[in-house]
Amino acid sequence: MRHPRKLHELLSCAGLTVVEEMRPGSLFPPEAGWRIARGIAAPDGAVPEALDAEWWRRLADADGEFLVAVLGHRIGGNDSWWTRVRRADGGVPGLLGGPGFVALALDGQVLLAEVPGADGPRVTALDRLPERLEEAAETAGRETEAERADVWAAVPGWPARPLHWAEGIGSNPAAPDELLIRLLDVETGFLHDCGRPAVLDAAVAHPDPRVRTRPADTFRPKLTSDQWLRMIRAEPSRSRRVHWAEHACGWGVELPGDLYDDLLAGPSRAQAAGLPGLPAHHLPRLAADANPRVRVVACARWEDLAAPLRVRLLADTDDAVRTAALLAHHHDVPMPRDVFAALPEPRRALEQCRLGAELEAELVRDGDAEVRRALAANPRLSAHGVAVLAEDPDDDVRSAVALRPDLDEEQRAAVRHDVDSTSMSRTLPWVADLHADADAMRRLAASSHPLVRGSVARARHLPPDVVERLARDEDRRVRLFLAESCDDAPAEMLLEVWRWWDGSFSHPGRPRSHPNFPRTGLLRYAGDPAGRMRRLVLDDPESTLADVARLARDPEAEVRRRAAEDTRLSPADAVRLLNDPADYVRDTAVRNPRLPARVLAALLHDRDTAIAAAANPSIPVPVLHRMLAAAAEAVAARRTSGTVR
Repeated sequence: MRHPRKLHELLSCAGLTVVEEMRPGSLFPPEAGWRIARGIAAPDGAVPEALDAEWWRRLADADGEFLVAVLGHRIGGNDSWWTRVRRADGGVPGLLGGPGFVALALDGQVLLAEVPGADGPRVTALDRLPERLEEAAETAGRETEAERADVWAAVPGWPARPLHWAEGIGSNPAAPDELLIRLLDVETGFLHDCGRPAVLDAAVAHPDPRVRTRPADTFRPKLTSDQWLRMIRAEPSRSRRVHWAEHACGWGVELPGDLYDDLLAGPSRAQAAGLPGLPAHHLPRLAADANPRVRVVACARWEDLAAPLRVRLLADTDDAVRTAALLAHHHDVPMPRDVFAALPEPRRALEQCRLGAELEAELVRDGDAEVRRALAANPRLSAHGVAVLAEDPDDDVRSAVALRPDLDEEQRAAVRHDVDSTSMSRTLPWVADLHADADAMRRLAASSHPLVRGSVARARHLPPDVVERLARDEDRRVRLFLAESCDDAPAEMLLEVWRWWDGSFSHPGRPRSHPNFPRTGLLRYAGDPAGRMRRLVLDDPESTLADVARLARDPEAEVRRRAAEDTRLSPADAVRLLNDPADYVRDTAVRNPRLPARVLAALLHDRDTAIAAAANPSIPVPVLHRMLAAAAEAVAARRTSGTVR
């Protein structure tokens, strides 16, 4: 329970003066201190009868200073940071009997703690902390098979963390499909990253609609086209059906004809009418629909509408429909000045309509830069209009002109344009449409514009000469895009990109996960000054247990994390890394299958580590079943009491 008083007030009342707040860094972490204070992977003899004045004297330095964290106290209630404090006098600080605390000597040698327990406060006092933790890790690493069996026989045990376990089990690679299918009735968050066909099949067939749609409601759904369609058809809400159909189409799913019939019959037919791939035979009915929003959407398919339908829409009684029809009509028919002047909002005409010669000549020299910027990307602008805007005084106008698909590369090079090297860039659609055209890729790979070359680099496959050119591109974003998207990217370039790029949200793992990324000859980076290159050592099949042990002690946290995820990590090193200053190293170590069972079982029962520990693949499957049964029982009890809906 969180103490109502603020941390500084509590420390002041305890006779302590705050010196500074200590952000997480290279220090022994409070999280490890809390865990040891609860008796998890703690050295033997850590529990004295009392914390007397002698222990407090040994804790403080010559100025009376030490580090402290108070349970449930910090800004926002965060107790995972140290606060450096000074004793007002030589007495015992008034921390005992409070909410709980952990204190560390500035040199990291002495740890004192008091935490609440089922049988009263649990007190911890350790000197020679690094040495004693080293001894404890070595002892834990000598666990026997019989000891492991005894440990797992006692799980779940007490205190159980069933709701935490439910969150972690779904990420456990050792959990069989049938266990994860049972988990669907308890917890569905794991579906965000789940790619198991059997589990996804069960999810989209689940009676609970929230479970059925969970695999689709993610950043990168892993559903097959058949699973998408089954999920859509099972959705009872017609409007939600259209919503999910839009998502499916966005991921390249082709909807069958009968599904379009169903979607267009509901109240969201205006939304459904805009779905890609809508069969043309629906258009006459949509163009005559009583709802003007539907008729507006029908205008987007102008080229598929028969002449009588076009005439009817151009004379529609609804202003929005007439405007949409007029804009569609003038994609091919030049728009005169009087029609343009009568438009309620001219921007769409500027961006997409063919304009009369006189009107265009006026607009490309309009005093409003926004008008010229809109025109610059209009695909129906005449060659003369493009030439005028290519000399525009506004940088944004010229930059838009420079990306037009109707320019040849000599014309593009002649346009003065600016490229923001710090901004994100998207693949130019017109370049993406040419990805399968080898000659076009050769031509565009030589473009003077880095965004054009970068869009070429986004192709899944490219001719060898194009790959070679882009791999030497002076713009490193072009090389990055090649590393992320092109399966033909060369090994040397991938290694070069790896030196400064560690993967993005949209392309996680690249370039290191690229199929052409080098897997041999990486031992030469063992002494590289760049930590990210040292990380590669363990990817080499000739790396050894000694390499793993060395990287587990590397000065850079990212290197230690790489060692923490290696299945060759020694049990003792896995325990050592539970005390790492970096939280992501500790979290990785909790998931390492080499953790001794006694330590892992204790982590399962600690609230701070239970979720990550439940994802550890060394937990026997029968134990996972018992943990899931406990979680299902806890969820059912909460639902019965009305706590969980």
